Amino acid sequence: MATSHAAFPTYSLKELVLYFLKLGTIGFGGPVALVGYMHRDLVDEKKWISESEYKEGLALSQLAPGPLAAQLAIYLGYVHYGIWGSTLTGLAFVLPSFFMVLGIGFLYVSYGGLPWMQAIFYGVGAAVIGIIAVGSYKLSKKSLSNDYVLWGIFALLAITTFWAKEEILWLIILSGGIYWWVRNSPAISRRLYTALPIPLFVLLQAPVLLSEKRLQLTWFFIKAGAFVFGSGLAIVPFLYGGMVNEYQWLSEKEFLDAVAVAMITPGPIVITVGFIGYLIDGIPGACLAALATFLPCYVFTILPAPYFKKFGKHPGIKAFIDGVTAAAVGAIVGAVGVLAQRQLLDVTSVFIALGSAGVLLYFKKIQEPYLILLAALLGVLLYSV
Repeated sequence: MATSHAAFPTYSLKELVLYFLKLGTIGFGGPVALVGYMHRDLVDEKKWISESEYKEGLALSQLAPGPLAAQLAIYLGYVHYGIWGSTLTGLAFVLPSFFMVLGIGFLYVSYGGLPWMQAIFYGVGAAVIGIIAVGSYKLSKKSLSNDYVLWGIFALLAITTFWAKEEILWLIILSGGIYWWVRNSPAISRRLYTALPIPLFVLLQAPVLLSEKRLQLTWFFIKAGAFVFGSGLAIVPFLYGGMVNEYQWLSEKEFLDAVAVAMITPGPIVITVGFIGYLIDGIPGACLAALATFLPCYVFTILPAPYFKKFGKHPGIKAFIDGVTAAAVGAIVGAVGVLAQRQLLDVTSVFIALGSAGVLLYFKKIQEPYLILLAALLGVLLYSV
């Protein structure tokens, strides 16, 4: 069944690209919600991607540096349509939110800040907590089934992620090794196919990069994309250290507004780099920041992808992937707790979050964008009152 599924896709590349174009346009909630949407839509409902292929993509996205949701989108494009598929799905997923932050950046610079942004973020942020909590619940049930070892790994990563306020990469990798050992302990001496190539990056020189400031900007965002692990949220502390403290390109308020822009726009949270680049150097800065951030994650995804496809069914590799997947889902749930702790600061925000979760659980035909719009309007109403 799995072989025929992989050999004969039941969808066209155009359909997949249109799906990611739609997800990039209306997919609110950040990485935790986005990976949940992909599982619900592509695995459960459309059945374009198998459960094992999704798990392989989630494991690779968790192990490689860069934004989680964008890497998973790139991998899922690769599954049946190779590099061409991964390139088009990656672009379709990222470009809608990029153009949105360009527009918001123009308004921000033109009108000296966006005070209404915090009002919208109040309502949207609370609703997003409810949405991603429901998505995490469904993803946990689907990925872990009744395996007590996987549930133990899940619980450990959920607790440690919540406690440390970040995803701990070495613990995720160790979880894969532990589950492999549990499932293959009688045959530990079996050959492992774990050698993955380490890509080398060559930055093409172009006239737009000649100024020293733009070279600094490009190199900083390459480092952000290449060396920051975890979800898009993990990049925020790195950006803060560089933008506000080291280079002093942004004020504290401007940076917080940039994070708010990322949260109120659909698509990957990392797209905030486009807004930051625009504030620093206009449209060239926005393009350079986005390209430099997403190029490493693209390369780190498509280079190991053939190895994951080729060896992903091997019992030892499959056990490792299952362990990493359980750890990844646990880390996602822990991240939900961290977000809730920072976002739900009063009774009203808690009510919005619980109401959003309840609506999704009991009224399955209501889609997330409608909840997001309602929450945004509610936030503006409360702000004006």
